[in-house]
Amino acid sequence: MKKTLLLSVVASTMMMAGGDIAPVVVAPVVEEVSGWEFSGQAAVWYQTHDFAANDLFSQGEASTGTVGNSRADFGLQLRAVNKDVFGGIGFGGEVSGLSTLNLENSVVSGVMQATGNGDIDDVTDGGWISQLYMTYGMGNTSFKLGRQELPKSLSPFAFSEHWNVFANTFDAALIVNTDISNTTLVGAWVAGGNTNGISTNMSDFNSINDDDGVYMLTVQNKSIEGLTVTGTWYIAPDMAVTDDINILWGDANYAFSDYYVALQGGAVMSDAFLDDTAAVGVKAGGNFGIFSASLAYTSVDEGDTGVFNVGGVKTPLYTQMILNQGAINSDNDTFVARAGLKALGGKFGLAYDYTTDNSVIDNDYQELDLTYKTKVFNDSTTLFAGYIYRNWDKTIKGLDDTDNVLRFWGKYNF
Repeated sequence: MKKTLLLSVVASTMMMAGGDIAPVVVAPVVEEVSGWEFSGQAAVWYQTHDFAANDLFSQGEASTGTVGNSRADFGLQLRAVNKDVFGGIGFGGEVSGLSTLNLENSVVSGVMQATGNGDIDDVTDGGWISQLYMTYGMGNTSFKLGRQELPKSLSPFAFSEHWNVFANTFDAALIVNTDISNTTLVGAWVAGGNTNGISTNMSDFNSINDDDGVYMLTVQNKSIEGLTVTGTWYIAPDMAVTDDINILWGDANYAFSDYYVALQGGAVMSDAFLDDTAAVGVKAGGNFGIFSASLAYTSVDEGDTGVFNVGGVKTPLYTQMILNQGAINSDNDTFVARAGLKALGGKFGLAYDYTTDNSVIDNDYQELDLTYKTKVFNDSTTLFAGYIYRNWDKTIKGLDDTDNVLRFWGKYNF
């Protein structure tokens, strides 16, 4: 692989589609000065639900045990990239800001992402440096050092989540090598980052494992046509107080014609654990013109840690949906059926999850996601609308056993 392509792989967010590692298409560049590329994103978010005593679209109260049933955020993100500032060394930076535009006084009682700690008046308006890194290419090896996004395809237990207003990022060193034919080697040392969640403080970056950090090695091979095999190994020195934590995770995806089948599995292990965590998954699906459909199954045992993301709340499991992570990450069996329809200039999605809770709590879970997503204004703007229905066999926090959620967002790339 040529140096320019490697720099592109490292300098942009990478993701896996059908098992392949490929750069995400970035926002269109609006200006270029002496090799500098400038771009950005504006986002508007609103979410409401009727859990407990709350009603849809009402402002909500924190006294029910939640932060309130309606949340909103306006976000602005600006970035600059130069792949060759001097001597082949590149630079990239990104700043992010959030505001409720004063909606917390009459419309909402919470935020999707926070920029501080404390009550609603302390977290609504602020910003942070979300990315700041250097890049360098040498032969078939590229380096990226600093604050950056990490994709789930390369780092399934420490990845940037894009479900919220803005993605979480990591302070890390990343090395990509393609000397071996049809094989990509990725090494990383992840020192810390912020955490993506409902109302988490995005300006708060912390160490993941004190000064030791976490080491990662990923190998991806595509020697057989249509088959992509990816394996990842993490080691976190002394993260379990006095013992190392080792994570092994693998994924194999085979695509043929308009169909695909995939397997995943791995374990989180340490001598300090009473029980290691093991997980397996399988999925199969295909595209049928304007229709698409898939089935997925995952199983996670009752280990000490479950399956997690140190930078957020989602999992790398095939059965991950919009809000089901709390039900599927430990001691369960989960089935998910998905269907898609391309219509009205966008795509409708329908997904159903049934999770059997194998723990002593025995609280089975169901989720139904109905979504619509489209791009408008010459593909510069993405619009999303979603309805999520959740049901537990037993009440959550003694409050309710059902929840209806509406989520709307729009993102404009410039």
